[in-house]
Amino acid sequence: MKLIKQESMRSRRLIPWLFIVVTSLAGLALFMTADSAAQERRGLWQERSEIGTPIVPPGFTPLPSLAGLVKELKPAVVNIFTTQVVKPRKGFGRSPRFRDPLFEQFFGGSKQFEHFFKGPRGEYKRNSLGSGFIIAEDGYIITNHHVVANASEIKVKLADDRSLQAKIIGSDKKTDVALLKIDAKGKLPIVFLGDSDKLLVGDWVVAIGSPFGLGHTVTAGIVSGKDREIGHGPYDDFLQTDASINVGNSGGPLFDTAGNVVGINTAIIAGGSGIGFAVPINMAKELLPQLRRKGKVTRGWLGVGIQNLTAELAENFGVKPKEGVLVSQVFASGPAEKAGLKAGDIILSINGKKVQVVRELTHKVATLAPGQKAKVVVLRDKQRKTLSVELGEREQGESIAMGRQSAAPPKEADLGLGLAPLTPAKARRLGAAEDLRGLVVMEIDPKSPAAGMIRAGDIILEVNRIRVATLKEFRRAAVRGKKKSVLLKIQRETSQVYLVIDR
Repeated sequence: MKLIKQESMRSRRLIPWLFIVVTSLAGLALFMTADSAAQERRGLWQERSEIGTPIVPPGFTPLPSLAGLVKELKPAVVNIFTTQVVKPRKGFGRSPRFRDPLFEQFFGGSKQFEHFFKGPRGEYKRNSLGSGFIIAEDGYIITNHHVVANASEIKVKLADDRSLQAKIIGSDKKTDVALLKIDAKGKLPIVFLGDSDKLLVGDWVVAIGSPFGLGHTVTAGIVSGKDREIGHGPYDDFLQTDASINVGNSGGPLFDTAGNVVGINTAIIAGGSGIGFAVPINMAKELLPQLRRKGKVTRGWLGVGIQNLTAELAENFGVKPKEGVLVSQVFASGPAEKAGLKAGDIILSINGKKVQVVRELTHKVATLAPGQKAKVVVLRDKQRKTLSVELGEREQGESIAMGRQSAAPPKEADLGLGLAPLTPAKARRLGAAEDLRGLVVMEIDPKSPAAGMIRAGDIILEVNRIRVATLKEFRRAAVRGKKKSVLLKIQRETSQVYLVIDR
């Protein structure tokens, strides 16, 4: 019995050691198998690498490439180079901003730099860069207004390195949109305009342009925000993106991942990083017909003063906040008064589109043409009313609203011009000397003989060689001799020129 017990005890002592040995052997076998598989994979990767096949680790899913999309879009994106002749203000010589060494380096050194200053009375040439994109095979190009404003020469460089002269077909400062035209042989590559209203924050976008003159630079990012107001103009409604935008990108396209243009790259915040802004393409699409047909944009005017419904106002008027826009003022003899709108009305919609804030109503009215009838739904004493308003012209309406509408001179004398005496305040706004005497052109009848020659903001100094500073003096001089034409001397920005206007 004692012998049996001893054997049993030996067996129990051996069991743990047997377990350890078996486990170790199994682990060694697994390690050798895994190592063999790893060596096989490494051998396979090395073999594929040697024959030029891309190495993709097992289980790795690469991000989709934008290369194919960019290759298709780049031919329709152009570089824009402009030249502007700058006349220094009286008492100033060469502008010190152009002595910056970075500017000299950018334009090729001091010798090349010096030719910018050649000209009478210290005039110099200022060059600027921008981008644009072709929207029609016969050469129509969209860019920013500020890229081409006041340019004496505009050149467009295509993707095939051709450099062509361009002319401005139309431009709108308030939305910073311009339409150019080039004449090129054959059909040009184009891009298509998408729907910026469908963009969502977080959607991927691609920007192509010429930052710092580096043509056809591609950056990508997302839509970081919508409906941004940045103090750029009265119709701010920008898309915000973190796709890198720099100086020279202005006027270039912002694409969605389907390759459609959804924005026009326009602005950046100084000192900001990853913060760029683009004009929504839907806004530009509304302007293009007028820019192409008339060269400018005339906007509708409702003839009311409006404000947002705050929580306190909404409670007093018995409505919900942002249910509509409150009418605070109705201008005498304006379109709204003629249609029956009253102060205290709450505008709920215009032409079937709801409005919740002032900006929405302003934008919607601005997209409508003067003379067009708009269906306006208002809430008055908790009762809905639908009114038909024939819109006026916004520029004329703004003159009325600011109390600077001038009485119209007789038709045989006014040449279709709305005029106002030049005050020191107006002169300062127009960049003219405060003691200058004349009449400011406030509006131009598009059907008048002066349309296309005279611009709003021009200052009329003489009529038929007679100095004029009042409407009475203008009328007398305009009918002098009863000629078939009128000789005008005008000041436009810093230049004075003579123009002959046929009656």
